[in-house]
Amino acid sequence: MSTKIERPIPYGTDLRHYSNIGAKVRKKPYRKSEALKILEAMANDEARAKNPNTPVEWLAPRKYSDNTANSLTRCVIDFIRFKGGQAERISNTGRVIDNRKSFTDVIGRTRTIGQTKYIPGTGTNGTADISATIGGKSVKIEIKIGSDRQSEAQKQYQQDVEKAGGIYVIVKSFQEFFEWFNEKFTSDGKNPIF
Repeated sequence: MSTKIERPIPYGTDLRHYSNIGAKVRKKPYRKSEALKILEAMANDEARAKNPNTPVEWLAPRKYSDNTANSLTRCVIDFIRFKGGQAERISNTGRVIDNRKSFTDVIGRTRTIGQTKYIPGTGTNGTADISATIGGKSVKIEIKIGSDRQSEAQKQYQQDVEKAGGIYVIVKSFQEFFEWFNEKFTSDGKNPIF
């Protein structure tokens, strides 16, 4: 049981400043952008095309959000695929090799010997989160959410990609990516140029 210690409020103080003491800070409610609603409609159409013999009401509606890096990455990859491009997630993390062995000694105690070893990834430092080919062009997409910023290695990678003639884009929301894609790869906002 916890006791809440209240501080005394001085006489004549404007109480509006004290109305939120001890109250939880409410997050701003998440609202789906129009681009996400379009993506969901595209995904539902794709599901209907893949399952023509299944009644529409039996198909689970496809849901997307872009409030985390993983969900935004999924949105971007699926959208590119629905538009006829190719996209894949790039992972440059290493892996852990576990060389530990456990055994029981003569007294009955469990002992563990050995150690774990980390092997770094073999990919390029600073590589983008998504590698895509759209209309025959190499596109590297870096996903950034909230206050996330590019590292120095990522900035160098961006320069290398652009110097080689590729396209590099930083995406912070699906609406932003949707608008960029339509400006760059469509003639009328609907039909791809490629």
